[in-house]
Amino acid sequence: MGNITFKDIYKPGKTILETECYIHHHNPEMLLQYDSNFISFKKMPTIKEFIEAQDYLRAYHQEHGQKHVRFYFPEGEPLLQELMDFFQKDEDYSIGFLELFAIQPEDFPAVKENPEIGVGNVTEETWDAYSKFQYEHDLVYGEEYAEKKQSQHLRNYKNQSIQQILAFYQGKPAGSVDVILKDHTAEIDGLMVHEDFQKKGIGSRLQKFVMNQFHDKTVILVADGEDTPKEMYRKQNYQYLGKQYQALKVYE
Repeated sequence: MGNITFKDIYKPGKTILETECYIHHHNPEMLLQYDSNFISFKKMPTIKEFIEAQDYLRAYHQEHGQKHVRFYFPEGEPLLQELMDFFQKDEDYSIGFLELFAIQPEDFPAVKENPEIGVGNVTEETWDAYSKFQYEHDLVYGEEYAEKKQSQHLRNYKNQSIQQILAFYQGKPAGSVDVILKDHTAEIDGLMVHEDFQKKGIGSRLQKFVMNQFHDKTVILVADGEDTPKEMYRKQNYQYLGKQYQALKVYE
């Protein structure tokens, strides 16, 4: 697990510019998705380098009707004090960090069976239920975003390297997760449980299903460093591999 880094995490889209300082990642099919339209710094930028990158990305995004700038900083490195000072002065920036976790499937704890919970790969028969479940969740970010995400979910459904999984509770769609498959890893992405079905063990059942299905791979995921699920992952025997700072600014 030691050689797994944030570079192994899946980001839909493509590199459109690489300089000595950063990589610009753009996803024309999901312009509203912050996490797939961003600059990733190859080295910790000085304040001058950051402002130049910010101005470039802002101008590029304005051309494409995008109202945000997102930056990822080098993995495992603290932000320079001059950057911290800059972000504190500009209150529109939100600063946070991500944490990378990994687990060997056999290390995941046993999960108690519950006949009221059913979990399975999304098929033609369950696609409509999965699609509607995602749409309801994505609507939180606006109708336009939810509509665009429907196209992305359909592309993922047709992509053999992405497995969509849906959980039912008493026959109703209750939770889902996507798994991005590479040679040696299975990445848990978008794990969610509907608020009406929280604390019933659905999240654990979804993860156990992943562990059983991809038992020959290392299972990886990224958690928000300031969110509570990361504590759950630690209790479930995931190993912490590192952190990465990020910055986001949304314009009116």
